[in-house]
Amino acid sequence: MGSLTTPLVLNHKDDQLIKNTKQAAADEEIADHETCHYHYHYQPANKEGTSTFFKTCFNGLNALSGVGILSVPYALASGGWLSLILLFIVASATFYTGLLIRRCMDVNSHIRTYPDIGEHAFGCKGRTIVSIFMYLELYVVATGFLILEGDNLSNLFPNMGFELAGIRIYGQQGFVIIVALIILPSMLLNDLSMVSYISASGVLASIIIIFWVFWVGAVDGTGFHEKGRLLNLNGIPTCISLYAFCYCAHPVFPTLYTSMRNKSQFSKVLLVCFVLCTISYAFMAVLGYLMYGENVQSQVTLNLPTKNLSSKIAIYTTLDC
Repeated sequence: MGSLTTPLVLNHKDDQLIKNTKQAAADEEIADHETCHYHYHYQPANKEGTSTFFKTCFNGLNALSGVGILSVPYALASGGWLSLILLFIVASATFYTGLLIRRCMDVNSHIRTYPDIGEHAFGCKGRTIVSIFMYLELYVVATGFLILEGDNLSNLFPNMGFELAGIRIYGQQGFVIIVALIILPSMLLNDLSMVSYISASGVLASIIIIFWVFWVGAVDGTGFHEKGRLLNLNGIPTCISLYAFCYCAHPVFPTLYTSMRNKSQFSKVLLVCFVLCTISYAFMAVLGYLMYGENVQSQVTLNLPTKNLSSKIAIYTTLDC
């Protein structure tokens, strides 16, 4: 009998030990989960947005239609005329992922930012990874904008220089510092209903740039005589990366969504923004490629003749992109 009852006693202890271990692990997971979701519990989940449909459209257009509009002619030149199809494919894919972001946010009313989505899907590690890549992307985009402005303004004023703290700064580096100081105050705005007015100026700036680049080709004598290539397979990677850069506003979408007064209209906002931006990107790409062909530079404004007033207006306007 002893040989029969001993295993039963041991199995009971083992079973109890397993239960205790699982309970301890579960308690630890719950504690970590509550710590990780600190952001959820202390955020006003039911806070209503203040931005109207049109203000959100302006913010979305400003986020999508940025400095990428200057690089699409180079992207088209890299891949050839047929690569323009890739622009529409990238636009469609990124529009769909924008809709997926909205669906993710509808799962939980406490989700208000892009890192919140990563946390809800993959826990603390997901939040950390998403935050790293999101802030890295925003940093790189801001850096690229400053480099762009430095290139264009130094092209207009090649002999500009000044002294700062005993250090003589010339050309591109000087303009990067000046532009950064000009834009810095706009970083203090956190109400998107107020930011929408600045966004409206950014959207207007994109329209002005397209108009004056067209003016250079149609009126100032550059013309639209370049034929270009039908397809360049070697340039497709560059082409796709530049097209994707034009639609890298996804980290902003959760903020746009939560800022809306009527969140049911967010899908319409995305549709309006993507359609208008894709039309403007395609038009600028064709415009620049017809004007300069394979000689188009990474920023089409660098090809513009700096002596013309129209070129100067286009370059100055890039400050507000």
